[in-house]
Amino acid sequence: MRNEETKTYYDDFSNWYERERHHGYHAMIDALELGVVRPLASGRDALEVGCGTGLIMRGLEGRAHRLVGLDLSRGMLREAHARSFEVVQGTADALPFPDGSFDIVYSFKVLAHVPPIREAMAEMARVLRPGGRIVAEFYNAWSVRFLAKRLARPGRISENRTEAEVYTRWDTPADILSYAPPGVTLEGWRGVRVLTPTAKVFAVPGAGLVLPRLEKLAVESPLARLGGFLVAVFRKN
Repeated sequence: MRNEETKTYYDDFSNWYERERHHGYHAMIDALELGVVRPLASGRDALEVGCGTGLIMRGLEGRAHRLVGLDLSRGMLREAHARSFEVVQGTADALPFPDGSFDIVYSFKVLAHVPPIREAMAEMARVLRPGGRIVAEFYNAWSVRFLAKRLARPGRISENRTEAEVYTRWDTPADILSYAPPGVTLEGWRGVRVLTPTAKVFAVPGAGLVLPRLEKLAVESPLARLGGFLVAVFRKN
């Protein structure tokens, strides 16, 4: 899928994106991702690659010294801008910032949809200062989520589109390490959605109370590499 087609896809998605993101399964995922990035971004200049409507940025507001969001979709950016965030339009593989502009560059739910992933990772490293961190989330081929997605029908993202219409890549931990550019070192893994087989389990009474607590414990546990969303934390040398 070319950038223009991807942009159109996410422009359509922008009208539906927050319909169910403030409760249940989606709220849990956002909270877990915030838990990963918040301590690393505190007091620092941060860039979110693929900021969408600004939900993760909202969780970092007042904590990061400077907070900038980038997204391909004008529809997504319109919502983020309405929240008064500093946002720019651009692509992950050609970040419109000078070298060494940020202390942390993070990306959630985005890199799996970027075909030139090595170029994107190199760009994230380029705009980092020495000692800065990349927090990069991938879709994990070693997860229950991968199996569930293979068995389920593509989810709807608008009246006329489904998830099947966007490029999606599933990676193993070894794949992710192969995307790392020279000059960065892996600090560790974080696992998001390690224990939850499908979002539908939140319909089970009590699941909304129990699963978020268990998933929070699993983020940095030995099970982290089985997370449906696998987060690699790299440090720039």
